[in-house]
Amino acid sequence: MVRSAQRPASRRVIVERYTWLERITHLVHLITMFILLITGFKIYFGWGFMAFQTARTWHMIAVPFFLAANWILVPYNLFSCKEERCSVKDRIVHFKDSYVFGKADAERLIDIIKNFFGRGRYPAFTIYDERKGHYVTKLHPVLKILIVLESIAIIIVAITGVVLYNLDWAPFGIPIASWILSVTWYFASFFNVNALGLLRLLHLLAACWFVFELVIHVGILELDPDAWKYHKAIFWSGKEDLSDRHFVKVIDETDQKIATKEG
Repeated sequence: MVRSAQRPASRRVIVERYTWLERITHLVHLITMFILLITGFKIYFGWGFMAFQTARTWHMIAVPFFLAANWILVPYNLFSCKEERCSVKDRIVHFKDSYVFGKADAERLIDIIKNFFGRGRYPAFTIYDERKGHYVTKLHPVLKILIVLESIAIIIVAITGVVLYNLDWAPFGIPIASWILSVTWYFASFFNVNALGLLRLLHLLAACWFVFELVIHVGILELDPDAWKYHKAIFWSGKEDLSDRHFVKVIDETDQKIATKEG
């Protein structure tokens, strides 16, 4: 039973964790990232499993889908809203609470580290407010840090990729590639390298970051069998069973009353 505004929150068990568009966005991001990494490393290192031109073609096909998923669909998913409270202020607060690393996330991260050393219970990083009928946050605190670094890496691969694709790229007569090269030459002089070499290195380092992030995101944070429910939600159902309290905290009416009295 998917959450509904007409039903008492306390009677709901299954809620919508990801919309269909969020699941599509995640899938497009994942598939295109794999294509970009595999073909990119083939182009850079000259691996022999694929022809150079084939790898380059697939690389360039994946680029617009990758950027569209991250620069169009992700912002749309973050700030779109089906709830009654959909003001700009509400969406900004939602974004800050859900995706920006804050004090509560730092406290959870400390508890996670303590748990690793056998001191204390692993904290809930998925928090659902029954009274309001929405998630307060649903990301592991480390993922909130990774999101910022990933966003920086995406900007780096996009900027450097423009020049690596075409040194003279100038859509609508705007010499974007030349501008990037000019700025890069300034910084390259400090490292005694040429601009193109620096751009290639930055492109490679950003790609290596994506590999590292993938290992952290999938191989470590969600290797726990209790976290596989999130894989099912993001790849298939979009729903979460809140009765499974592994990593989950539900704020109910009782919590609200206690918080009001303490306030």
